[in-house]
Amino acid sequence: MQHPPLDDGAIASLERATLDAVAPPAVHDALDGWLVPFDTSTIGRATSAVPTRHHDLPDDSVGTIAALFTARGLHGAYRVADVAGLAPLQEALRRHGYAPKQPTLVQVGTVAAMGALCPGMPLGQLSLQPVPAWSSVYLAEGFDPVDGAHRVQALSRSPHVVYAWVAGEEGQSIAAGTAAFSQGWASIHGMRTLPAHRGKGLAGRILATLADAARARGLERVFLQVEEGNTAALALYRRAGFTTAWRYHYWRK
Repeated sequence: MQHPPLDDGAIASLERATLDAVAPPAVHDALDGWLVPFDTSTIGRATSAVPTRHHDLPDDSVGTIAALFTARGLHGAYRVADVAGLAPLQEALRRHGYAPKQPTLVQVGTVAAMGALCPGMPLGQLSLQPVPAWSSVYLAEGFDPVDGAHRVQALSRSPHVVYAWVAGEEGQSIAAGTAAFSQGWASIHGMRTLPAHRGKGLAGRILATLADAARARGLERVFLQVEEGNTAALALYRRAGFTTAWRYHYWRK
């Protein structure tokens, strides 16, 4: 299901909230219509320039941003919505040798609907600080250890993030996730369940835990970003009331 189009203000606040969560060490925001983060991690959202509106961007944006990345010794990428208003930008990216990869959906929902996902189920545990019980899930066997370490590092340095996890019968953590609260949004990041424990509703309990924390802060709207091919996650998010606001690609050389 498609969400009604967001206005320019909502798009800009959502993209700023995204970078607040993944916390790149530096962000250039002086270029009209763009946020340009600088990071060396494996997290695409922390290393890709992103428009803050979906129309009328400066004609020389691609070259200007490429120079900003080069000046810092970075290759960089662009995270661009597949919308008509950005077709000229996409053509410019192709001329500069970039190609679209990794189709991803930006989905928007309500905290109330997300919190109602698992009625009668116990919530997970929550911390205002990153703790080993949370981070151990990302570093567990079955996940890319380099990517896991980068996600722990990024989410741990953000001042906007809270940390949730569910423990198994033997006390070890088997599922985890985070929410960031900024720019008037709650946003969901880093949802992980150990492979041996999938299909047990643990991700839903993480979402309900994070919804409870968002509701306590008076937030009503929530977003997340999920790869288009992740059918299991999409089914969960559909049950939690999320609908797609737009699809984007990472444009890389």
